[in-house]
Amino acid sequence: MPGQLEQIKGKRATFGMGCFWAGDSLFGALPGVIRTCVGYAGGSKESPAYRNLGDHTEVIDIEYNPGLVSYTHLLSLFWNNHEYSLTKKIKRQYMSLILYHDEEQRLLAEKSREQEQRKRGEVFVTEIKQFTKFYPAEDYHQKYRLQNHPWLVETMGLTTPEILCASPLAAKLNGYIAGAGTLEQFESELPGLGLNEKAVKYLRKYIIENQGSGLYC
Repeated sequence: MPGQLEQIKGKRATFGMGCFWAGDSLFGALPGVIRTCVGYAGGSKESPAYRNLGDHTEVIDIEYNPGLVSYTHLLSLFWNNHEYSLTKKIKRQYMSLILYHDEEQRLLAEKSREQEQRKRGEVFVTEIKQFTKFYPAEDYHQKYRLQNHPWLVETMGLTTPEILCASPLAAKLNGYIAGAGTLEQFESELPGLGLNEKAVKYLRKYIIENQGSGLYC
């Protein structure tokens, strides 16, 4: 586990942009993002579950360091990486949703929506609402791409759902193994990741194979 990163506390951002596995990979590899967790939010149902969401939406909950990455940049990635159309209503589980955590985020989200709509000449169905409560998704959803590589999970000690949500290393590896980060970025961050030589070689292989393939669910 990467020692110093574990102690950092940042701000939160919460987005719904289709299936949450893709967003988990996309934001997890982003420099300045500390940790990520997928789950359900935006509705009123108590204790939602994947097969019984009620009025909730699949979301990615992000903790980030605003000194390294801005909320505006997170919004840019949000607008440009939806799994489904921004202009057509779909079922609430996969809808386009921004849950703001403070007034500054609300203003920035509304401004960015207006700018993107003008730029594209379209009207978005994206909802912007105040964040209330986040319910972590079931264990098998957390760092889904990374969990498809059990050897790496075991080797790095990322063996519980709590660790997968709380660990900055898990967020990074989940993003890298899905091709969300570049090889150059990976090499630059290597000194702080605490990986052994075998894990480095393993990750390089998948970063190269998956680079540019696009995020998917």
